[in-house]
Amino acid sequence: MQAARFPGIKACVFDAYGTLFDVHSAVGRHRARLGDQADAVSTLWRGKQLEYTWLRSIMGRHVDFWRVTGDALDYALDAHDISDAALRNDLMQAYMGLDAYPEVSEVLRRLKAAGMQTAILSNGSPAMLESAVNAAGIADLLDANLSVEDVGIYKPDPRVYQLAVDRLGVTREQISFQSSNAWDAAGAASFGFRVAWVNRFGQRRERLDHAPDAEIKDLNELLSVVGAD
Repeated sequence: MQAARFPGIKACVFDAYGTLFDVHSAVGRHRARLGDQADAVSTLWRGKQLEYTWLRSIMGRHVDFWRVTGDALDYALDAHDISDAALRNDLMQAYMGLDAYPEVSEVLRRLKAAGMQTAILSNGSPAMLESAVNAAGIADLLDANLSVEDVGIYKPDPRVYQLAVDRLGVTREQISFQSSNAWDAAGAASFGFRVAWVNRFGQRRERLDHAPDAEIKDLNELLSVVGAD
């Protein structure tokens, strides 16, 4: 897919987990304690975290992302026969300050310099997002930090994407939305955003009706897509 330019963009909105922040960095900090199960635990933790958001949305049984993250971790640890309350606590606390990908702060800075609004639109709870943004030192580079808690349902429900339109005061066509999660990119494209899928790990494209408008390897490539290069 060509990373074609998006004309008329006034705001760049980012998914948080997997896009700005490395979701596997929590386990990475405690790799020695998990041994050769570390990668498998991290992968299952993330997979169950997403699965529970979708299931809870379908069932109409919303709880915030902190609860979902804890439930998913409990499943992953149990699946690997790990019973260690201290480790569980440390992993959860690590999730509050995940590592930002190395290009994040500079890309946000350049987007702001180009006159664009910037925002996060995430499944994360407000407290989780505030903690992650502060830990990464990017709070002053964001105009808004938007959480699904304002609508009480998870992505890819259209009500979540509408939050960005309402808060930033621009049309959906004037928003470039970035996500490393292909399902999220599809949801945002279905809503009507211009979408750049940040395919950091060379994943295959989803077989869904609405595809992203551009595929980029990291956020540095976004600058040329939105004309901030």
